[in-house]
Amino acid sequence: MNIDQEKIKMLKIIKSKKIWLPLLIVSLFIIGVYFFSKMNKEEVYVDAEYVQSRDVIHKVNASGRIQPEEEVQITSTTTGWITEITVIEGDTVQAGQHLISIDEKQIRQRYNNALSQVKSSDANLQRIKSQMDRTKSLFSQSLISKQELEQIEASYQIALSQSEQANANLLSAEDELAKTKLTAPKYGIVTSITKEEGEMAVGGMFNPGVLMTIADLSRMEVEVDVNENDVVKIEVGDKSEIEIDAYPDTLFYGIVSEIAHTALSSNMGMQQQVTNFKVKVKMLSVPNKVRPGMSSTVNIITQTIKDTISIPIQSLTSRPENYKELKKDEKNKDKEEKEISFKNIKPIDVIFVLVEEFEGEKAPEGKKFAFVRPVEVGISSENFYSVKSGVEVSEIIVTGGYRILSKTLNHGDLVSLSSDLKDQD
Repeated sequence: MNIDQEKIKMLKIIKSKKIWLPLLIVSLFIIGVYFFSKMNKEEVYVDAEYVQSRDVIHKVNASGRIQPEEEVQITSTTTGWITEITVIEGDTVQAGQHLISIDEKQIRQRYNNALSQVKSSDANLQRIKSQMDRTKSLFSQSLISKQELEQIEASYQIALSQSEQANANLLSAEDELAKTKLTAPKYGIVTSITKEEGEMAVGGMFNPGVLMTIADLSRMEVEVDVNENDVVKIEVGDKSEIEIDAYPDTLFYGIVSEIAHTALSSNMGMQQQVTNFKVKVKMLSVPNKVRPGMSSTVNIITQTIKDTISIPIQSLTSRPENYKELKKDEKNKDKEEKEISFKNIKPIDVIFVLVEEFEGEKAPEGKKFAFVRPVEVGISSENFYSVKSGVEVSEIIVTGGYRILSKTLNHGDLVSLSSDLKDQD
């Protein structure tokens, strides 16, 4: 009986351990997670770096397309069938070179009629002039009356007018006939031909059809749209960096040659209305095989400050003007209360500077105090602001992360530095 009782006691002990041991492990795990999460919440890690002096270059970025500086569209003032095209796309042409012929049959007939009228009117004028000379001779001898002399003189004036009119008609016909053969007005390359032989060339003084386009591809420019907020910073002659999509990893250079005075607005009357100005950037060197219409991005350099104190763009944030009066438990306020406090108080531009001591208290090992420092910034480059006042070279400032800088970090908070900065130390 004693042996059986011992067995029963052992079974009860084992059974109780099976119940309490897992409960103990789970409890310890929950407590550990609680304390670990609490420590992590209290620990604030930031990215930081030293303030440095560097060159800050302000650029205005805009996109557009490449086009020739000068482009000539060949049109016809005469309507007719195209009988000949002497060039193809890509051909180089010189000033005065024959390009297109238009059927001249009807115009040639008008020219011949005008020429015939000139010959006839000239002959009639010569005949009447001879008669007038004889009449004057007879009148000087008092053999005819003055009335006869006046009649012949009037006939001469009429014949002279008819001759002048006939010659004017001939000149007009010659001009029309000459316009049936279109020539190149200047040197260039044929960039497009919109008609074929046998098609109709629609002429006229207003809205004539474009038959061909000639451009000098050795002189190119980029036409970009610049927002109204940026165009006031640009001046003719500003240097520019040009990136062409067709030439990756290659940088070209140019200068601003023209700034439009009239705005181009899109989405008129809508909330998304955009107002831009056309800006032309002349390319200083034109790459081979560049084509009009290629996409391009331009960075116009509007201002450069050499060796100035600068801070990373992401390090600049804003805080209420009374940041020193805000309590550290500000972070415990809910989101709505924080937004209200920021709206009611004027925000100012600030950075967070890291120091070893703050208000007489020394930071624990491996930590630093972050305190708010108002700054006045100047121009910006792609990554940095130039600083007019508020920070000095070699001071340590917080650069991230974004959420910590914009919302979490308060004046006087203890933070842990990033490993990169510790390596610099």
